[in-house]
Amino acid sequence: MVEITASYEGQLRCRATHGPSKNELITDAPADNMGKGEAFSPTDLVVTALATCILTTIGIVAQRKGIEIKSMRAHAEKHMSTDSPRRIVKIPVKIWISLPPDHPERPLLEKTAHGCPVHQSVRADMEMPIEFVWEG
Repeated sequence: MVEITASYEGQLRCRATHGPSKNELITDAPADNMGKGEAFSPTDLVVTALATCILTTIGIVAQRKGIEIKSMRAHAEKHMSTDSPRRIVKIPVKIWISLPPDHPERPLLEKTAHGCPVHQSVRADMEMPIEFVWEG
């Protein structure tokens, strides 16, 4: 269990604290929803969580299997609904991995991305396509 505490600071801004590390982050409502948009919004954090979870879980599996990945990066986009209730409807993610397209562990690493905990935790009707770019 990890404890997160959060406080409302006014003007649609919150401060959250990660219990174990005491690291803090600020959220703002997005500019298109009455906020300043000066920090990550709560829905931005969902997209961030998905992208970093994919990279982290691929990294864990690669480390366990002795696969050297010299670089890996992600690009993710947040698409919000146009109807009510306001929600994330799609998060396309693109992953660049410094391994050749014919790497023998490619299927395992791609399966790992789709099985990351965040991917498994969001609404089933949310689109989350993952595109891989193998750069080895």
